[in-house]
Amino acid sequence: MEQQHTPEPLAIDTDDIRLDNLLKWAGITTTGGETRILIDERRIKRNGELETARRRKCVPGDIIEIEGIGTYQVTREAE
Repeated sequence: MEQQHTPEPLAIDTDDIRLDNLLKWAGITTTGGETRILIDERRIKRNGELETARRRKCVPGDIIEIEGIGTYQVTREAE
């Protein structure tokens, strides 16, 4: 049985952000190439679906799961 985790919030101050930029901004990866490797290894899900594009737009409410790293929810930074 898979354990459920409360997603860690990742607040953005824009309407959307590319997945690779989000992961770099959060300090999860340091390059877009690292994001590509995680995608190629089938370790990233966005909203429960396997992610195939590192430049996919993420918006507040999206849940990003990275196998072996953590689960994150994109949120809107309070103004």
